Amino acid sequence: MYYNNNTISKMEKLDSVIFSKIDRAIRTYRQFTQARLKALGHQITIDQWLVIKCLIENPRIQQNEISELIFKDAASVNRMVNLLVDAKYLKRRINKSDRRKMDILVTRKALDTIDEMDRIIPDNRAFALSGLTLEEMQIATKVMTQIASNCRK
Repeated sequence: MYYNNNTISKMEKLDSVIFSKIDRAIRTYRQFTQARLKALGHQITIDQWLVIKCLIENPRIQQNEISELIFKDAASVNRMVNLLVDAKYLKRRINKSDRRKMDILVTRKALDTIDEMDRIIPDNRAFALSGLTLEEMQIATKVMTQIASNCRK
């Protein structure tokens, strides 16, 4: 397709799209947090941290439910679980009531790692949110909640 100068001037600039700004903020925060965690010697990624947190909070959760909670596709969650099992953060066990299913269990290594990370992450969040008032954070929360609600309709 051919674009002339008139068409380009009418196109919305990417940096003016609110969703681009939201995506950039989230990605920048995740990079910032990942770099700080790595600097302190933590080997797991933010997404792996999310998987472990889901399992701690919901011990009988299945992989497909983890996918829904962390907004990742099933294949990505499967890869993360496999890596976490290989690294001894998680282990699999045959489900006692349904032998076709596997339970995913959190190991002591994972609990210790999450405990250490949970001491760091609030500081990362505070740093990222510095300069925002409580009212601004409440408005941002309301806006993000409304966007999510609109898209689920």
